Amino acid sequence: MAEKKLFWIGNYFNFIKINHTIFSLPFALIGFSLAIRDNGEAFNLRLLLLVILCVLFARNAAMGFNRYADREFDSKNPRTALREIPRQIIRPKSALLFVLINTLFFMATAFLINFLCFLLSPVALFVILGYSLTKRFTFLSHLFLGLSLSLAPIGAYLAVTGHFTVLPLLYSIIVIFWVAAFDILYALQDEDFDKREQLKSIPVSFGKKNALVVSAIFHLVSIVFVIIAGLLGGFHYLYWIGACIFSLIMIYEHLIVKPNDLSRINLAFATMNGIASVIFAIFVITDIFVSL
Repeated sequence: MAEKKLFWIGNYFNFIKINHTIFSLPFALIGFSLAIRDNGEAFNLRLLLLVILCVLFARNAAMGFNRYADREFDSKNPRTALREIPRQIIRPKSALLFVLINTLFFMATAFLINFLCFLLSPVALFVILGYSLTKRFTFLSHLFLGLSLSLAPIGAYLAVTGHFTVLPLLYSIIVIFWVAAFDILYALQDEDFDKREQLKSIPVSFGKKNALVVSAIFHLVSIVFVIIAGLLGGFHYLYWIGACIFSLIMIYEHLIVKPNDLSRINLAFATMNGIASVIFAIFVITDIFVSL
């Protein structure tokens, strides 16, 4: 019985790609740490756990809805045909129930944080769930994905302070262009399939070579805002070490992905970006708390 339950849990972990939480959670922790510094707050473990839960519930809902919304496309695409819904490991109704449960948990957790976060939670849900439909209408869907993940540092900052300010918004811009850039790289794999299914993406609209150029420009924009945030935030040498590593990893991604060689897409998409976000967050957060 225990083995069956573990197998069931494992199916849902695979369903939502739980390891990809590593893209947004480090930036939420940056936003949380900035808020402690800026607001002169003492470290609050309960609040930190609530912020982490919000990130997890929001991402679970978003990924679950994405898999549900794309189930027919996934069943046709050889790259995605082995996902849980096409293989009937998870039924569409079960996927929707999973989305609903995580949506309710997200809103309940936001309520426990503060009333402003609760009031804004439907807006956040509209963005993170709405992303899944954007590629049917616009090639800018990559930026919408970036926008959905960019809510993490802002939301974490609001959880502590209850008000907006410029610095967490800069980290949100970093996330928008960083995520959009690597999502363009990931979309290169599906260019032919997306054309047949009339789905929109930058590779479909502009071709592989131009898509790589756009991805590089987005990464450059992200690097520029890393520098701006560092200057405005009054950070020290640890921040700049992390910023250099983060930037070099983005540059490396463009050295290993070529229009005629997509064999290292998964390395560029998942592995390198996961490493980049974690290392950057470690250096930024350490810099913040060392200087307190």
